[in-house]
Amino acid sequence: MQKPAVLVTFDSMKYPNSGFFYFGKSLGNCILDENDRFDLTYYLHRRAIYQFEDRMKIQYISKLHKVFFPSRGQYDLVHFTDQYCRLRPQRVKGKKILTVHDINFMHEQLPPRKVKKKLDRLTRHIDTCDKVVAISNFVAQDILKHFPSAQGKIQVIYNGADKLIVDEDHQPAYQPSRPFIFAIGHVALKKNFAVLPALLHGNDYELIIAGIETPYKDEIVAEARKWHCEDRVNITGPVSDADKAWYYKNCLAFAFPSIAEGFGLPVIEAMYFGKPVFLSTHTSLPEVGGDAAFYFDSFESGAMQSVFAAGMEKYNATKDIQAGIMAHAETFNWHNTARQYLALYNECLGL
Repeated sequence: MQKPAVLVTFDSMKYPNSGFFYFGKSLGNCILDENDRFDLTYYLHRRAIYQFEDRMKIQYISKLHKVFFPSRGQYDLVHFTDQYCRLRPQRVKGKKILTVHDINFMHEQLPPRKVKKKLDRLTRHIDTCDKVVAISNFVAQDILKHFPSAQGKIQVIYNGADKLIVDEDHQPAYQPSRPFIFAIGHVALKKNFAVLPALLHGNDYELIIAGIETPYKDEIVAEARKWHCEDRVNITGPVSDADKAWYYKNCLAFAFPSIAEGFGLPVIEAMYFGKPVFLSTHTSLPEVGGDAAFYFDSFESGAMQSVFAAGMEKYNATKDIQAGIMAHAETFNWHNTARQYLALYNECLGL
């Protein structure tokens, strides 16, 4: 019996050191590990640095696909793994699943015209697809609030998180000389990293922020000058996987004050190392961090300093707190995520 043909789009994996790259690499590999029913093809950029080691068929992205997709009738099901859809759902036949990671444009201060354009595009994608997957309950509620047509077709499937391995002999490109707070992510306004230098007041800690830089970096530097700690704030730019794992393992604490997240993968990555994690209360972060994290209820510097001091005191004084944090992280497993997606493929195809 011929296996159903399934196309899975991982075209957002073009850029390493991005959330979509790690999402695609981890989910794509685990789908391959768990699959025994489908004839899989992955939709990739030809120049992407990771090609899944030839474990499945590949269809490469082309600019022409925005107008005409020659394989439009070749697949029984197409899974669009993010909402940007360089291959548009309208260009393919068969059953269609769309994963939505966030609708952060509704939480950012964008011009109304730009918001409307994004809303209209995502509305078309949602209306065209048979199922919509949200990566958290927060995202699911956000989708239903702004896209009523998703009612009845939405399902929550949490992302997993990779348990990073640290080579004991590895030395990062930048190695701090002091105890340090670690943060990672796109160095942009929505990550809100500029509130973090205040945590260096009254101590000799260092702050390391890793991620692709934007002009928002200047706001972080200005805030560091305000707190007279610019010599203790290091914005590294993108880092290797080995460096990232080293920073997670060796940091004093992990801080992630983002104001716009669909999930928050770095939160779980840090928790795998049993680290104290300090989060904002915005969007999906309380859902992902649960009772295993500490929360900034306010971004006022004094309030943040109090939360950080109390959290570190509790962390250092509580027996088995590390084990509880690590157990929470273990609940986010990529193989489980892959099995849920494969079950959804079955459901859509009536198998």
